[in-house]
Amino acid sequence: MNISPLGALARTHTAGELTTADVGTEVVLLGWVHRVRDLGSLVFVDLRDRHGLTQVVARENETLVADAKRLRSEFVIAVIGTVVARAADAVNAKMKTGEIEVDARELRLLNEAKVPPFSISNEEAPIAEEMRLRYRYLDLRRPRMQHNLALRHRATMEIRKYFDEHGFLEIETPMLTKSTPEGARDYLVPSRVHPGEFYALPQSPQIFKQILMISGMDRYFQIVKCFRDEDLRSDRQPEFTQVDLEISFATEELVFTTIELLMDRLLALVGKSTPRPFTRLPYSEAIARYGSDKPDLRPGMEIQDLSAAFAGSSFSVFRDVVAAGGEIRGFVVRGGASYSRKDLDELTDAAKGLGASGLVWARNAAGAVQSSALKVAGEDTIRRALDTAGAGEGDLLLLAAGKHEPTSKVLGALRLTVAKTENLLDPDRFEFLWVVDFPMFEWLEEEGRYEFMHHPFTAPLESDAPLLETDQGRARARAYDLVLNGSEIAGGSIRIHDQAIQRLIFKLLKMSDEEAKLRFGFFVDALEYGTPPHGGIALGLDRIVALLSGEPSIRDVIAFPKTAQAQDLMAGAPSAVNEKQLRELKLRGL
Repeated sequence: MNISPLGALARTHTAGELTTADVGTEVVLLGWVHRVRDLGSLVFVDLRDRHGLTQVVARENETLVADAKRLRSEFVIAVIGTVVARAADAVNAKMKTGEIEVDARELRLLNEAKVPPFSISNEEAPIAEEMRLRYRYLDLRRPRMQHNLALRHRATMEIRKYFDEHGFLEIETPMLTKSTPEGARDYLVPSRVHPGEFYALPQSPQIFKQILMISGMDRYFQIVKCFRDEDLRSDRQPEFTQVDLEISFATEELVFTTIELLMDRLLALVGKSTPRPFTRLPYSEAIARYGSDKPDLRPGMEIQDLSAAFAGSSFSVFRDVVAAGGEIRGFVVRGGASYSRKDLDELTDAAKGLGASGLVWARNAAGAVQSSALKVAGEDTIRRALDTAGAGEGDLLLLAAGKHEPTSKVLGALRLTVAKTENLLDPDRFEFLWVVDFPMFEWLEEEGRYEFMHHPFTAPLESDAPLLETDQGRARARAYDLVLNGSEIAGGSIRIHDQAIQRLIFKLLKMSDEEAKLRFGFFVDALEYGTPPHGGIALGLDRIVALLSGEPSIRDVIAFPKTAQAQDLMAGAPSAVNEKQLRELKLRGL
C-alpha cells in the first residue's frame, strides 16, 4: 500500500457527525487511524479527527482487507465508502457515531507515521508530562486535549460576543513597551536601533488601558498575552492570557454586574449555572473565616475565634498567647473524631511546617472528651471549646494559637488539606466570591517602607482617603478579586483619576518625583488632561478554562505551554543565539 496524493478528493463529513439518518449515503472521510482490529477476513478501523470517531469496516474484497491490515496507529488515510447501520448487538452507545459504520469501498494511505512514544488511543495510560510536552503535536491529538482547546475557543468567542453586545471596543495595546515593573520581573527585549536600551514585554496592559479611558474610549476590552518572569507553579506560566477590560465612570457595582453576567455565559458552555449576585467578603473577614484571601467556600469548616473558651484556663501556652494579644483559633471537622493518632500527628507536623508552634486537637468520641491538651487545660475547658465551636458527637476540633493573621493562614491551609482528604471539594460545584476592601499597602519590614498590595494606580476607599496622610497602614483600597473554588480568576480596582492623589501614592511608596517621572511620566502627564473616574478588571483566561474543564493545571488548556522551568521542550526554547545576532544588538554572550 503506497502513499497516495490527496488530489481533488474532498471530505464530505467529519468523523463525529454520521448517524442513522445518513445510512445509504456515500461518504469521504479523512483523518488518522485511531485503532485497528483484525478479525481475519474482516478488519475494523476506527478513524479519528477533531470531531470524533467513526468505525470503518473493510470486507468487500481481498485487496481492500489486505490494505486495511497494513494500517497502523496514526497513519493518515482517506476512506471512501457507504454508511450502513450496525447490527443491534454491535451498537456502541458511548460513541456519537455508535449506531453506524462506514462500509469501505476504497482506502487511500495519505501518510505513514512512526510508532508514537505514547498511546494516543488510550486516554487512561499514564504519560509523563515531560514526554507530553516534548511531543506536544501528538499530545494535542488526544481527545481530552482537543476537547480542552475547543472549549477554550468557545469561551473566547463567547467573551468577544458578550463584550460586543455590551458596547465594548476591542483595542490592541503594545507588546513592546517601557519597563515599569509591577511586582514581577519584566521580560526585556534589547533594541538594535537604540543600543543599550530595552523594551519590556507587558506584565499587563494596565497603563495603556487607563490611557484609553483618558482618550474617551469609554469601554475597552482585549484578550491579551501578558508576560511575567516569575517562579512557576500549576497555575502560572511566563506568558499567559488575560481578558482585560476597563470602563469609564465605573463603580464597583457596574464592574461586578458586568463580570457576573459574563461568568453566567461561560458556565452555560459546560451546562452549569450559579446564583447571582456572587457572595462578597471583605479581605479581613476572608482571612478571619477561611485563612485565605482566595478562600474555597465548598468545604465549609469556617475558622472561629475561641479565645473566650480558654479564659481563665490553666493551659499556660494558650493563656500567654492571649495575654500577648494573640488568639486561639480553630475549625471543626465533621465526623473527624475517627481520625487516627497518625492522622493527627501528620496534621500537627503540617501546622508546624506552616509556621505554627503546634496544633491542639479535641474531639467528642463515644460521649467522652479527648484532647492533646486534656491534662493541661482540663476537661471543662476542652468541653467548653467544643461546645463554643459547635462540635458535636463524632466531630474533631483543630486549634492553633498566635497572632490573628498568621494563625488564621495556618488553619486555612490545614482546612484545605482536610477538605481534600475528606473529598469535600466537589468539582461540579462552582462557588464564586468577590473579595473586597483589601489593604491599600503592605509593610516591607526589611526595606522599611510600604508597598502597594495590588498596584500603585488603585484608588483608596473614599472613607479611608484621609488615612493616606495619617495612618496609611489602615487605608483600604477599592480593589476586588474574583475567586472561584479557591482560585483567584480575576483582579481589579477602581483607579485613581486625580493627579494629586496619584502623586501622593508615589510619595508614600517612597518613590521620588524623578523615579515616578522616569517610570510613569507619560501616564502622570496624561492624568492632567481631564481623566474620567474609571475602573476595570483582568480575568485569567487560562485559569477560567482550566476550572471549566476540570483540569488541575492550566498547562492542559494551553496549546504550547512552558514547563515549571519556563522551557518549551518541543521547540527547545529558550536557546542560545549566534554571535552575529548578539553583535547586532551590542550584547556579549556569557
